[in-house]
Amino acid sequence: MTDILTEAGPPPSPLPATRMVRLADIRDCLKAGVRDFRAAPQFGLFFSAVYVLGGFGMLWLSAGHVTWVLATSLGFPLAAPFAAVGLYEVSRRLEAGLPLNWSDILGVVWQERTRQIPWMGAIIVIYFLFWTFLAHMLFAVFMGLSTMTNISSSYEVFLTPNGLTMIAVELGVGAVLAFLLFAMTLTSLPLLLEKEVDFISAMLLSIRVVSENLPVMLVWAVIIAVLSIIALIPWFLGLIVVLPILGHATWHLYRRALEHPE
Repeated sequence: MTDILTEAGPPPSPLPATRMVRLADIRDCLKAGVRDFRAAPQFGLFFSAVYVLGGFGMLWLSAGHVTWVLATSLGFPLAAPFAAVGLYEVSRRLEAGLPLNWSDILGVVWQERTRQIPWMGAIIVIYFLFWTFLAHMLFAVFMGLSTMTNISSSYEVFLTPNGLTMIAVELGVGAVLAFLLFAMTLTSLPLLLEKEVDFISAMLLSIRVVSENLPVMLVWAVIIAVLSIIALIPWFLGLIVVLPILGHATWHLYRRALEHPE
């Protein structure tokens, strides 16, 4: 029996109980995120730079090539959870007082390819494709014959009543879908790193955490959105600092939102 358990891998972990989160926890987690980034900036800069440079690479490769647009659109969100895992692992080690070295941290990220994280990446890809399809459908529905206009040189089409309505609807629908993805991934990604849990259970638990702390989580989602938008302004370069801080802060929020019996 022991041999069978060894070959099958570690036994599944019990799902942790949820906790109530306060606004003060959001403030404390942001402070902890800044502290972790300052304690190990080389890792934060590395994982965020990979993400940002990947975005630039996606734009460069896909310029004018439909095949590359599809390939990079599928690959980029698939890789995002692994960058997040690297940041979570750094925070986990800082919290536990474990040494920080590149081989161990990158080794953990590499090992995740055989666990549940790739499934989360697949969910994000499907979500990304669904939103892309829905955005195109909304554009076609509201703009009608205007879809034949070259929008790269005729931006005034967006200032028409139909154009403004389309923008408002797309922003509203996008915000709802973004918040749902936020709810599915908030605690599920760090939980999958730390515990032996299947990705569906992890997502459902994450949604429960968000629903039980909805006002606070709405504030956290707005903070993420605002900081990310601000970071995008200087050619995405602000993300190199904002992403690791938010990643580290998310780990600490996960630790506060769920019970972690020793």
